[in-house]
Amino acid sequence: MDQTTPRQQILAQPANTARTALGVLALCFALSMIGRGLGESFTVFLKPISGNFGWDRAQVVSVYSLTWLVSGLTAPVVGRLLDRSGPRVVYSLGVFLLGAAFAIAAYAHSLWQFQLTIGLCVGFGAALIGNVPNAILLGRWFGPRLPTAMAVVYSAMGGGVLLLLPASQILIDHLGWRGAYQLFGAVALCLFVPVVLLPWRRLAAGAPHVMKKTEDDPLHAGWTLAGALRHHAFWALFATFFFTAVGMYCLSAQIVAYLIDVGFPPLQAATAWGFSGVVLLFGMLGVTWLDGLIGRRPSVLISYAISISGILLLWLLQFYPNYLVLTGFVLTFGSMIGSRGPLISATAIKFFRGKRIGTIFGTISIGSGLGSALGSWSGGLLHDFTHSYNPLIIFSLVNVVLGMLPFLVVPALRR
Repeated sequence: MDQTTPRQQILAQPANTARTALGVLALCFALSMIGRGLGESFTVFLKPISGNFGWDRAQVVSVYSLTWLVSGLTAPVVGRLLDRSGPRVVYSLGVFLLGAAFAIAAYAHSLWQFQLTIGLCVGFGAALIGNVPNAILLGRWFGPRLPTAMAVVYSAMGGGVLLLLPASQILIDHLGWRGAYQLFGAVALCLFVPVVLLPWRRLAAGAPHVMKKTEDDPLHAGWTLAGALRHHAFWALFATFFFTAVGMYCLSAQIVAYLIDVGFPPLQAATAWGFSGVVLLFGMLGVTWLDGLIGRRPSVLISYAISISGILLLWLLQFYPNYLVLTGFVLTFGSMIGSRGPLISATAIKFFRGKRIGTIFGTISIGSGLGSALGSWSGGLLHDFTHSYNPLIIFSLVNVVLGMLPFLVVPALRR
């Protein structure tokens, strides 16, 4: 089995093609890190905003839930927009929405204003520069090595968390949460013009050898959204995205608050969870390496087993709030929080390949957005109703197991 990395593979191509492919990979990584990092930064803003306005946990978490709900629900729109208008429009609009949203949110005084800016606009902006356009764009350059390329880009989520969560806490300590939002907005808006001026025609063209192989594929124009909706593989992938996101996001939205509540100082809590970004990169690449070594199904199942052990360590932290258990939690839960994404995305793109892949993959990705939103919102409700994190941890475990089931029972995913 071919074990070459994306870099090794493309360096075998002409120099200009290799440079462009690496440039596309770096660009997707950077934009994904910005979008995901800004979206996840709300976990640090949760406590100061709640304290400022006196809102309960479920009310504040509803903003975070809306972010990822909108990100998921708009994924088909993003895919169709990419199919029709190209990446320049998609990525430029995404950067602009993110900058404008944070700049306006700095002056918010009502819950609906946060829901409109940080929820609706950040959610759509993150989707526009997120996994759907990145997967399709990278597929044009990396072909069969897409899982590894996507693992690199998915790890950008960890990079964004590592960079922006501690930075958010530092900015809140020095500027207040409004000042931090103003700075985030200004930085994002400054990126708008450079993104517009990128050579998108060249970046969207793809590697000639990859595009030729795609065009020669008899299924190149085969799949439509209607046809995909009638296949069990579509709903299996949708369910995996949905339940896994519920299980992971019902915890991740409150991890910083949880660590503070069990006794860790706020900056240490934000920094510890931020370091999940470091281990996420190794988790992504490790699972992708296993995919080439032992196959997709066992690799995915191993990643779920590690996630479950991380959830159990999080439960243990309330009884033993020490750095050894905290390190174990970050290494297990943090390294696997998005590790399945590249493999599931590559599976969907390979199975439903064709001219309508943007729309189809975007529709599948609704499952991830719905799960992220439902998970974080229901997690806030569970905490408010029970005043305990234990029901939340049980809820997470159940959904992670449900997310794993399609790889155990669905024929299309068992092969």
